[in-house]
Amino acid sequence: MISKEVFISKLSNWANAPQKFFKRDVLPVLADLRLAIILLLAIAIFSISGTVVEQGQSVEFYQSNYPEHPALFGFLTWKVLLIAGLDHVYRTWWFLSILVLFGSSLTACTFTRQLPALKIARRWKFYEEPKQFQKLALSAELETGSLTSLEQLLQQKSYRIFREGDKVYARKGIIGKIGPIIVHASMLLILAGAIWGTMTGFMGQEMVPSGQEFRVQNITDAGPWAGPQIPKDWSMRVNRFWIDYSPSGAIDQFYSDLSVLDKTGQEVDRQTIHVNLPLKYRGVTFYQADWAIAAVRVRLNKSPVFQLPMAQLDTQGKGRIWGAWIPTKPDLSAGVSLLAKDLQGTMLVYGTDGKLLTTVRAGTAVEVNGVMLTIDEVVGSTGLQIKADPGIPIVYTGFGLLMLSVMMSYLSHSQIWALEKDGKLYVGGRTNRAQVTFEREVVEILDKLAESKLDEDKSTITETSLANQN
Repeated sequence: MISKEVFISKLSNWANAPQKFFKRDVLPVLADLRLAIILLLAIAIFSISGTVVEQGQSVEFYQSNYPEHPALFGFLTWKVLLIAGLDHVYRTWWFLSILVLFGSSLTACTFTRQLPALKIARRWKFYEEPKQFQKLALSAELETGSLTSLEQLLQQKSYRIFREGDKVYARKGIIGKIGPIIVHASMLLILAGAIWGTMTGFMGQEMVPSGQEFRVQNITDAGPWAGPQIPKDWSMRVNRFWIDYSPSGAIDQFYSDLSVLDKTGQEVDRQTIHVNLPLKYRGVTFYQADWAIAAVRVRLNKSPVFQLPMAQLDTQGKGRIWGAWIPTKPDLSAGVSLLAKDLQGTMLVYGTDGKLLTTVRAGTAVEVNGVMLTIDEVVGSTGLQIKADPGIPIVYTGFGLLMLSVMMSYLSHSQIWALEKDGKLYVGGRTNRAQVTFEREVVEILDKLAESKLDEDKSTITETSLANQN
């Protein structure tokens, strides 16, 4: 029959077993620097793969660019990409798991190494015996000098001084011990921001003709919690899209005049964007990313203006060309094909037999099939890349703290002890970095201490001489 005390003891041991296992077996592994380095390298490698491999594209895109025969590097095919999740690396469970594990490693290292090191640095004690100074890498035994003079010299060097009788302890640079802790905290912030942005952010693309309103609907990549970030109570309008061309005919820059509309259709914001100058509204950013030809507005003889869509033709990668078929008879029994490669250049007019009939530019007219064809306007479409990443402010804050903490970490933590005993002054110190600079500082303090003693002796001799003369 087991006693009550033994039963309670065993029950307590069972309850504490998981905690003991974590502290004894799991925590040392998490805090191991080698594990942190391996995880950091893994994050870097997979981040590079997410930069090299296009993210968030369609299956057809990967089938076209990563075929099975021949496979890239002998193994990298579109099937491998999709199965491994390399088409959306930053949202895969394994990449997020690596981030969480790396954050756990940093946290474990902070609590098992950095915080105890700071606690030890904040603790101090006086040296009470001369033999204690022999353990220091830098120490001196002086026949002259006083603790009062030493305190003044240490204050000039920005040391914080503690004194008890004939013993002195001084330190400075304790912030250098705090720096590594803030480094870890800032890295944890960066990881948290990256994970939060991955889970709540989204990316989208829209190709919108000039003059049309649109809502963000074509989402190409989104986190599982991205719903609240996608605009629902406001929309956008492309007031105008245009392209500036260089004298040689090359595209210099393309612009979109955008308006933000509330749910009643009222304009609440307006901005002209171009490459490297996006529009930002309620955490959603609209980037100028692409362009296309949407339609052409034409007239036949004296008819009203009518608009025909233009479709992009397959050129096998040899440039971009858009085309439209324009009927020249009311019963659609005859017509011409119109081809264009930009918004300002010459447009080509082809007959049904595939022969080039003539050329025409926007704002001009030409006779084809017995009718006068007038090109009023070529309507362009703006290609917008839309992105929301709520984790960016957290990441930026983490990077700011990281830069600050790295500078803090370079500050030396210096300590000096002094003891006045048996007519002698013992001085010693140590530092965790910048050893040469610290040695020069201590030597300078000792030299000034000797000079101050010499000045005191001269003053005493002078006062004694004057007293004797009197």
